[in-house]
Amino acid sequence: MFFLLLFFLIVSSLANPNVIKLLLPNSKSAQNLNKQQISISITKDKKYFIDNRQISFNDLESLLKSIISSLQEPTVILRLGNSLTVQDLVDVMEIGARLKVKMVIATNKKTGS
Repeated sequence: MFFLLLFFLIVSSLANPNVIKLLLPNSKSAQNLNKQQISISITKDKKYFIDNRQISFNDLESLLKSIISSLQEPTVILRLGNSLTVQDLVDVMEIGARLKVKMVIATNKKTGS
């Protein structure tokens, strides 16, 4: 029984190998989006990813612009580690403002009171 459980744990972690592990900030409410989504992730060591593809910060605006040009109502989900600064968030949100794209911040739902 133990080996069966171990097998499922290993398979479930390998099922999505391109997941970027981040500790997201907490929020009291959570909202799911059903529009066309683009995910921008920033790790604690300031590595930038668009939909699991690592890019440099200098390429972020041009790549994002080319991606959103083919979508009707894109929403960019910002996934920043909770150890990053507000300036890191503002730098990315300025790009979104220039491109006039809706951006939301991904958070974990806060449990308890």
